[in-house]
Amino acid sequence: MSYQTLSLPCTATYEIKKSEFLAFAYPIQTREQLLAWVQHLRQQYPDARHHCYGYIIGDPHNTTSAGFDDDGEPNGTAGRPILSVLQHKAIGNCLIVVVRYFGGIKLGAGGLTRAYATAAQMVVDQMVLSQFVPQTTLRIKTSFAHEAQLRYLVLAAGGEMLQVDYALDVCATVRLDAARLKEFVASLGVYGQLLDSQ
Repeated sequence: MSYQTLSLPCTATYEIKKSEFLAFAYPIQTREQLLAWVQHLRQQYPDARHHCYGYIIGDPHNTTSAGFDDDGEPNGTAGRPILSVLQHKAIGNCLIVVVRYFGGIKLGAGGLTRAYATAAQMVVDQMVLSQFVPQTTLRIKTSFAHEAQLRYLVLAAGGEMLQVDYALDVCATVRLDAARLKEFVASLGVYGQLLDSQ
């Protein structure tokens, strides 16, 4: 299933009662990338009081990897509202980090929740989104006689040939939209044998 994802990093700033909330959004595909961006912001803003975040890796409608971190703010007042904005907007493969500079005036739990959600919404409003279409990579074995037909089937399925190795048989590495995998494999028939897919 395709979904919206962030094309380029972006930022926004929100101020309330002398506290400054710096919001940053990054496209990510792994937990390692997420942690690297959080660490980068900790180094860039070492004097900030909190570095809170929310993230979704993968499909926001059916994610296996989403989460948040309040980084010392009262439980559920920072990371959860950030994640909620991402979930509400259905943006996948995205990290939002909000760096807070405390201004000396306490906002209370409700005020904090609203402030983090507002900062997250402000950075979402700056986002340039693009459609993310999950893809899969296949290795297919075929004969020299059927190579042209295999190329035609890959093209017809909207895929691309990444690599072709010639030995006793022709072994092709192909990439296509995951949603078309079943239909493509069914179309192979006598023209090729699926070796593996990722």
